[in-house]
Order: sequence, then structure tokens, then C-alpha cells
Amino acid sequence: MTETTGTKTWPELAIGLYDRLTERNAEIAYNFDDFAVGIPSSTDANAEHAHWKLNGAVRVTTRSGASN
Repeated sequence: MTETTGTKTWPELAIGLYDRLTERNAEIAYNFDDFAVGIPSSTDANAEHAHWKLNGAVRVTTRSGASN
């Protein structure tokens, strides 16, 4: 049985998400209206947070190198 470990850093999370989405030629679209979020600087329980406010749309599109 393969051992599964949790993601420990933001770069690991981003790389894993990108790889998964690219395999599927996926698109994810989000629309925000006065959305506020605190982004932690690390996975530590006492991490400092950056405060972001979003209005508008964010679209993430990934494609493999192969043409369709």
C-alpha cells in the first residue's frame, strides 16, 4: 500500500493542483463580490495572515502540451 502524506506548503499545494488540472484540461472560474480572505504565511497554527479583498472574476485554465 502506498503511504499518502499531507501537503505541507503552499507551493506543494499549487503544484499538485496544477498537475491535476492539467491532466484534465480543466477550467475553473470564480466570481467574487466583496469577498475577503486571510491568507496564512505558512501552515503553522500561529502563522501571520495577509488580508485580501476580491471583486470580479478569476479564471484558471490549464491544458496539456498536446493539441486537441
